[in-house]
Formats: sequence, C-alpha cells, structure tokens
Amino acid sequence: MAMLDVQDLTTHYLTMRGPVRAVDDVSFQVDKGEMMGLAGESGCGKTTVALSLLKILPQGGKIMGGKILFKGDDLVELNEKQMREIRWKGISIVFQGAMNAFNPVYKVGDQIVEAISVHESKVKKEEARKRVGKLLETVGIEPSRADNYPHEFSGGMRQRALIAMALACNPDLLIADEPGTALDVIVQAQVLRLMRELKERLNLAMIMISHDLSIISETCDKIAIMYAGKIVEQGDISSIYKEPLHPYTQGLIGAFPSIRAEKRRMTSIPGFPPDLLNPPPACRFHPRCPYVMDICKKEEPKLVKAGKRYVACHLVKKA
Repeated sequence: MAMLDVQDLTTHYLTMRGPVRAVDDVSFQVDKGEMMGLAGESGCGKTTVALSLLKILPQGGKIMGGKILFKGDDLVELNEKQMREIRWKGISIVFQGAMNAFNPVYKVGDQIVEAISVHESKVKKEEARKRVGKLLETVGIEPSRADNYPHEFSGGMRQRALIAMALACNPDLLIADEPGTALDVIVQAQVLRLMRELKERLNLAMIMISHDLSIISETCDKIAIMYAGKIVEQGDISSIYKEPLHPYTQGLIGAFPSIRAEKRRMTSIPGFPPDLLNPPPACRFHPRCPYVMDICKKEEPKLVKAGKRYVACHLVKKA
C-alpha cells in the first residue's frame, strides 16, 4: 500500500461569482522513499493540491470530493484536532517564498522550537532547542545562527532553515512548494542537492512542486503534469521527458532549452490558461491544442495507461 494515495481529489474556491475549479478529479500515489514532481504553469492547481493534503486551504477553499489516504487513513474525514496530529509529524511542507514563511520579528530558532512544542507537547523546551541545533547542522547552517532573525539570513540560508523547520518533527512525507523560487542557480543547486541527500538519508517521501522541469528532472523519480486543475500525464521521469505524449507536455518540454541537444528554435504554447470559473468543456486544453479534434470539444478524455505512463488525451490509444 502506498504511503499517500490521492483518489479523485476535487477542491474548489467558493467566490461571489461562483466556484473556481482549482483541482478537479486529481489522483496519484507516493510511496515511502519516493520523490514525485508536480509540474505545470502558474495557476494550474499545484499549490492547491498541497494545501488540500494538509487541509490548510485559505478562506473559501473547500475539498468537494475524493479521498486523501495517508497510511490508510482518509484525511478528508478527519477533524481539525485530528489533522494537527498529522501536520508536521506525518506530512510537512516547505512553503513557497522562505522570507514570507518566517515571522520577521521572531528569531529563527524560536520559530522552529514553537513548531516542535505545538506538535510534540511532551518535548521540553531545552530538548527542543538542542534539536534545533542538530536540524540546522543537518541542512548546513551553523547551530549558533538559531539566534538570528530571518532578515539576517541570505536567501539560500532561509530556504535551508525552512527545510530544517519542516523536518522538526520527523515527518514521513515532505512537500516542497517551488523550493527554487527567487534563488540564483548556484544556491538553487545547493538547496536541491540538500533535498536529495535528505531524502536518501532519512528515506523520506517527497512531493516537489515546480514549474521548472529541469528541477524535477534532477530530483524526482516520477512526475505528474497538471493543466487547468487536472492531471493530463503522469509516469516515470525518463519516459515522459524522452517521449511526451500529451500535447501540453510536449509544449512544456519544447519551451525548455536543452544544453546537450541540437540547437533549435524555442516554441511556446499559444493562448492563455483558461478561467477556472468557466473552464472549457470536455478537454480543457482544446482551445490551445495544435491537434484539436471535434471529440476534444465534446468528450472529456480519461487517464489511460500508455506504456509506463498515464495520459488523458484522445490522440493516445489505451495500451
């Protein structure tokens, strides 16, 4: 049994103009020690999936259906008190934007101690402080820097401190939401190397959320491509990167330069992402698809197995 088994997850944001269909019938699995990438352009629902897993959606966000099975328990059915037992100890998250994730008026060490105290009430403050030193050391930060404020850290150090905070209660699953945001390529590489090392050393399951396909290719075992709230293709990294089958996946990879491949003209996906208040009928990608057919406008494609991956496209025949 997979550590995390998401089945037909549907999450909407309820607004005055109607429901925003941010996540619609999303399903995937993550095993212990496995890293899955969740990719797609901005606004496709990646972060909403992460917030749904922890049930920390902003006001108006509501899980409308589906199951989130974590170690066999359906998190959708749990109340707030029960979810507090899951957060940080079972599933933890590294939020997007490390500077905004820390409270600027409290020392970094005190904020990590608070996370430990809230979720592990039996741990004494002195023991929690010792754990903070070890956590910072684990992510390559001098333990004495626990007495610094967030603004005294560089961007890369804040990101690593945020990872240390996420690991404070020894979670089984770590979600990293755009861990490379606002970092230069050298610091970004250091952070990604750290996450790979932590995954192997601690046997962590991870979900890496990013619009940068190079980050996912370097770190993950498998990938799920999202478009307009739906997963359109998912499978192992090598098969999808070498031979993408969904037109949207082809567009994403085609818009990304390769160092080793032959020089070629970059291509982009025409048009704009749809308004999820009123998404296109049937296949949500059909207004931008270069291979659109009549059936694409009338019938929604289902995820079907095609070799080592699953694809939701009428062009792909069931394997």
